[in-house]
Amino acid sequence: MFARVFSGGLQGVDAYKIDVEVDCGGGIGQIQIVGLPDASVKESQERVRAAIKSCSFLMPPGKKWVVNMAPADTRKEGPLYDLPIAIGILASTGLINREHMAKFWFVGELGLDGSVRAVTGILPIAIAAKAQGAEAIIVPEINAEEASLVEGIKVYPVSHLLQVCILMNDPQSLEPHHLDARATFARNSNRRKTLADFIEVKGQNNAKRALEIAAAGRHNILMVGPPGSGKSMLAQRLPGIMPPLSFEEALELTKLYSVAGLVTDRTSLVHDRPFRAPHHTASAVGLTGGGANPKPGEISLSHKGVLFLDELTEFPRHHLETLRQPLETANIVISRAQQTITYPASFLLVAACNPCPCGYRGDTVKYCVCTPSQADRYWNRISGPLLDRIDLHVEVARLKEGELSGEVDGATSEEVRKRVLKAVDRQRERLVGETFSFNGQLSQKQLARYCRVDEDSRFLLARAVTQLGLSARAHDRILRIARTIADLAAEEKITTGHIAEAIRYRSLCRVG
Repeated sequence: MFARVFSGGLQGVDAYKIDVEVDCGGGIGQIQIVGLPDASVKESQERVRAAIKSCSFLMPPGKKWVVNMAPADTRKEGPLYDLPIAIGILASTGLINREHMAKFWFVGELGLDGSVRAVTGILPIAIAAKAQGAEAIIVPEINAEEASLVEGIKVYPVSHLLQVCILMNDPQSLEPHHLDARATFARNSNRRKTLADFIEVKGQNNAKRALEIAAAGRHNILMVGPPGSGKSMLAQRLPGIMPPLSFEEALELTKLYSVAGLVTDRTSLVHDRPFRAPHHTASAVGLTGGGANPKPGEISLSHKGVLFLDELTEFPRHHLETLRQPLETANIVISRAQQTITYPASFLLVAACNPCPCGYRGDTVKYCVCTPSQADRYWNRISGPLLDRIDLHVEVARLKEGELSGEVDGATSEEVRKRVLKAVDRQRERLVGETFSFNGQLSQKQLARYCRVDEDSRFLLARAVTQLGLSARAHDRILRIARTIADLAAEEKITTGHIAEAIRYRSLCRVG
């Protein structure tokens, strides 16, 4: 007898429909799985056999089950197909009713005792199930909250294979799980986790101003200064002044973290913008993603948040060059022999480094022991094209004696965040009727429309480009920075003062 069960597979951060076809014929009790399964999928035959036995079902002797997972040209990975394979086998032998199976998608790993265990990637699979017209999806109990984030599809949480069998015979025997995702997100968003505050940073008003501009317009930033000047401390406080996640952003981010297996409690959306700070010994795959079983890397895990690269010059140059594409396109494409995967990577890059190998070049207190050639080699670890893609170049100097021993001053993170939110609102009002993008991400067409300058500003910018040897990309980035500075000042027109301040953030290149 033939049976068909529906499930989902992952490709990048998206899911696609998989037909699990089971044919029961004469044989010696063997379960054969075809359709390009990996080792974990092939091993499911033993888990399925033991799980069915634990439910007191007697599998007919002298039978062979052929399980085909279509489409057969995509690799199937992971234990999430245990449940659909078990249901297909039971249906093909007539042990459960097949009448309602076409309405459901099935996802879950089985234990030998028949228990249904949690799997990763539930959220994108639930989104795909809804898009394919499924009425309901059956998921492990611990994944129910995550799957319920998708509106318009019923979610049935189960903890044992026997529950699924009962549900197939009587769809009214189990109530679907209900969750008002938007209300829950709004309620939890009001309880943001406590973040480090800007008020704790003494001095460094120039760097604080640059970080405020970066948060308001999504401009990448490089901070250069001697050890202990506060670069890492400043970077860690950046998420606290960024706008909160919208529901749509949180759903997109949770989908990504679900694929990566990082939704640990599986009870709610990701509510806070990520702050990822990989060590400079991280591998290229760790940064970009991929691997034998492809997973998102640090570049993608910082999506909608901050990617902080401390000691930038200590990262291998090859690793840093992988940043060039995502900084321009907001995604990372992993191309391998068997497949090509695209991960989202719209992040705010914050980089920090010393001005030379010893760290004290240009310092007013400690003497630099590096030769000019050593400093040049140190800075040559960062390519010109990568530096060109970083909007704001900021010097973070050693604190003066009065700043270090005096009282803390300046604005709190909440005060800065209010200014940032007002600037973001102005950007949204300006782009009504268009796809929203922050000033740092404006297209060339939007740049020409919204970043117009007068003759004096145009002359100042042209002179700076000539004297500093800036590229056409740097020219456009200065205009985008000036647009953000004007928004923070609640001014509609970009003035010469805004252009001058923006140029100042591009004149630090290669301190060495």
